[in-house]
Amino acid sequence: MSLNNLANRLSTRFDHRGNADDLDEAIALHREALALCPVGHTGRSSSLNSLAKQLSTRFDHRGNAEDLDEGIALHREALALRPVGHTYRSMSLNNLAVQLSIRFKHRGNAEDLDGAIALYNEALALCPAGHTDRSQSLDSLANGLSTRFDHRGNAEDLDEAIALHREALALRPVGHTYRSMSLNNLANRLSTRFDHRGNADDLDEAIALHRESLALCPVGHTYRSLSLNNLANRLSTRFDHRGNADDLDEAVALHREALALCPVGHTGRSSSLNNLANRLSTCFDHRGNAEDLDEGIALHREALALCPVGHTGRSLSLNNLAVQLSTRFDHRGNADDLDEAVALHREALALCPVGHTGRSSSLNNLANRLSTCFDHRGNAEDLDEGIALHREALALCPVGHTGRSLSLNNLAVQLSTRFDHRGSGEDLNESRANLLYALTLLTQHDPCRLLVHGSLATVYLSFHRSGLDGAGQGEDADSLNTAMHHFKAAANVVTGGLLFRLRASLRWVLHADQQRHDTVLEAYGTSMQLLDAYMSATNSVSSRHSAMKDFPSTLAVNAASCALRSGDVRRAVELLEQGRTIIWTQMTRLRTPLDSLQTRGSQAVTLMKRFRDLSSLLDKQHASHADATQVVDVEVAATQYRRVVEDWNGVVEEIRMIEGFSRFLLPPLFSDLQGAARDGPVVVLIASRSSCDAIIILHQQPPTSIQLPTNFEKLSELIIALRQAIKKEASPKGNQPALTKVLRKLWDFVVRPVVEKLGGFAPRGSRIWWCPTSVFNFLPLHAAGEYRANGQSLSQQYISSYTPSLTALIRARRSHDKCPSVPFAVIGQNCPAGHSSTLECVESELELVQRLLPPPPTVSLTKITSVDATRSTVLRALRDNTWLHFSCHGTQNFDDPFKSAFLMRDQPLSLLDITQMDLSLHQFAFLSACETAVGDFATPDEVIHLAAGLQFAGVKSVVGTLWKVNDWTVQRLVEAFYKNLCGDGTMNYRRAAHALHQAVHSLACDKDIPLDQRIVFMHIGV
Repeated sequence: MSLNNLANRLSTRFDHRGNADDLDEAIALHREALALCPVGHTGRSSSLNSLAKQLSTRFDHRGNAEDLDEGIALHREALALRPVGHTYRSMSLNNLAVQLSIRFKHRGNAEDLDGAIALYNEALALCPAGHTDRSQSLDSLANGLSTRFDHRGNAEDLDEAIALHREALALRPVGHTYRSMSLNNLANRLSTRFDHRGNADDLDEAIALHRESLALCPVGHTYRSLSLNNLANRLSTRFDHRGNADDLDEAVALHREALALCPVGHTGRSSSLNNLANRLSTCFDHRGNAEDLDEGIALHREALALCPVGHTGRSLSLNNLAVQLSTRFDHRGNADDLDEAVALHREALALCPVGHTGRSSSLNNLANRLSTCFDHRGNAEDLDEGIALHREALALCPVGHTGRSLSLNNLAVQLSTRFDHRGSGEDLNESRANLLYALTLLTQHDPCRLLVHGSLATVYLSFHRSGLDGAGQGEDADSLNTAMHHFKAAANVVTGGLLFRLRASLRWVLHADQQRHDTVLEAYGTSMQLLDAYMSATNSVSSRHSAMKDFPSTLAVNAASCALRSGDVRRAVELLEQGRTIIWTQMTRLRTPLDSLQTRGSQAVTLMKRFRDLSSLLDKQHASHADATQVVDVEVAATQYRRVVEDWNGVVEEIRMIEGFSRFLLPPLFSDLQGAARDGPVVVLIASRSSCDAIIILHQQPPTSIQLPTNFEKLSELIIALRQAIKKEASPKGNQPALTKVLRKLWDFVVRPVVEKLGGFAPRGSRIWWCPTSVFNFLPLHAAGEYRANGQSLSQQYISSYTPSLTALIRARRSHDKCPSVPFAVIGQNCPAGHSSTLECVESELELVQRLLPPPPTVSLTKITSVDATRSTVLRALRDNTWLHFSCHGTQNFDDPFKSAFLMRDQPLSLLDITQMDLSLHQFAFLSACETAVGDFATPDEVIHLAAGLQFAGVKSVVGTLWKVNDWTVQRLVEAFYKNLCGDGTMNYRRAAHALHQAVHSLACDKDIPLDQRIVFMHIGV
């Protein structure tokens, strides 16, 4: 007894101080005590357990497999001494099960895991309802099933684990000592299920459970720090999937609080430092703030300092710091960071000698860093050493090991890289063999299949290029086809996650396009479908725009160019419409009219009402949570939003089952899009790196494509020249030679070829619509011309309008009942908040418009002057009036285009505000403000500006501006416009384009108005 007591005291001291000698002496004493309890001794089973427990502790700290195996053997013998009916059989079953689970985690032998689960099941059967140990036994079995799910992917195991944790939680009601622990267990399993199935309810419930657990750990509670970290980790997961910055910010705040509860000297400080550092790393990845990365590295350095040589956590801390230094190297290129990362990984590997359970992971980390070294310095020794390390790591993952497939992939990737640089066929053949083998080890739903398919695609491309499979270089069609098969397979691994599938599809696009492979259009279609699905994962339009910047802005135009090369003009139009204005499309889906469902029976009418109700709920939640809402309220709102999204998707699927609605809210077909040309041709302009083209869409004839005599680089140069020309003052004679030069080039290389083709379809003086893409969005197509005596110009031959997309134009043409009296609001603001200068002519412009409009009852006028023009007042005016005229400052925010705004007396009326409104009954808006039709250069095909925002919100006809306007000259154009629009005493928004066209022509000879001010206005819509 004295031996065991002393051993237990030494073990306790080891737990608190970490002195290995204490643990070794405790084990020696337990061995001596066991020797005094031979077979048949009543205390033998207890002594076996004591020794086994200490051997397990030593294994945890040193990784010696012999300790683990001996511990298991001792637990088996102890269990044999406790047959069915023995008081302590349940405890012994659990002890052995725990050790078998640990061995499984380190060796991957499925028999160990199955054995552990069988033991847990037997232990649970010995704890029926009402038994004091039942809740603990439920948790143990649940944990075993969860582990088996992680390795085999059987959904039944995970569902059963969750059910067991729920039962355990029910046995620990409010006030129970272990309720907090049980809340955490269930929350962790729900998080796992979310990771594999993506059901947002699971993640939201997990967060709610972690919040309750945290509430049970108030300030001063022992486990508050742990609970803070658990909640922070789940919030971080939700941020990764939805992109709501509030989740990430709260996670960082929680980790900071957790760290504050672990002051210098606290045993948990090192772990807490690592947690906060990892979140800051996420912040850096998403926001690019270098301070976050630097602070994260500083925290990792402090964490490492708390793990001196000999500390059990030193290896992990070395790796964490190394990874962040490597990230900083990727962004700043400081070789010292990379060299230090390699040195840290080497030290971490030295702490994982042969036999250590963490050696395989450490080998992979160092090998990956050496690969980076090779990529940047080309030192072949780095590549060779990396491959040698990957080989050793693979040897530590024998057949049956859960990490074997990933290790095979790592080695294969480096062998493929070495082939690229040395051309050894042996490397490439081995790489392919390893990857094909890795694929056989993965279950159908394993997310790692995406990674392996992607690697195989790269390898088969190398075979194609090299001709190693027997064909000449670049002639091996079989290898090329196989490469494309694997790219496609990677993009279709549903469990791989939308972001990684999207990236895989973009690689497919890149290589299929380069090789002119026949899957290229399918690749483009898949990429745009995945991009749409990925973008819809967040309910904030600003977050969506930010996410768009991470992907190629030219995806849709490249797809269209590809379709044109293959001669499929209709498909080119379909791909453009599918891949552009994604953010607007997702918002307008929620405002889709379904009146035609009313004739399809009572069930269809019920679905129509359900769709409208759910769409209305979602439409109200697109704005960011900008006010000081309590975090818990935001939480509830986010949970509700996700549930409504699921219901909405379900209703959409049901509507598609109705005859005639099979393509409801799916990307439109060309036959649908052709309706955009009902009132005149639509000219789609495509600018890609490969070619620049125009497509003329006619209402009842096949589309026509024209290859334009220009290229992407020349158009980009033209935009730069235009921006410089606009800034130059006109000469005393009113000439602007730099601007006319730009407009002449625009005529020669873009507009003239289109006009020549249009002559056979559209009579002179009729209307045409421009639908520009990419860089064409920033050129004043309507103003193109020769600008010389008797020279030609577009405005002489056609009346130009614009549309951001074909669907937008079709939607704008939907007719509504006319009001007997037109509600018209004129809104002015001459001195908004934050501006010291005053717009001199705002009030007089409002008076002018009022004079030119027909009197009541034709027009019911609301005039909001500068004194009254606040954000809230103008929002009400937008809601209550279907015709609008703005005279104020307008700004385009290039960093966050949804913050572009009309500037009011108190605060801006932003584009985000406008997107929240249903303006589907609105007919016309005149925007006499600067930069109301200027898009975002980073995402030009999203067409995010104030004029487009009004049209997508429902306004049928909009006049906007391409650059700054001079308020002292614009009044003359405004006067001419309204005289042409409603001079006969009637109001018709369909005359707006003609009125603007006539107004510009009437002022053409007025030298007081510079050319840039005559062409600054453009018409969008009907």
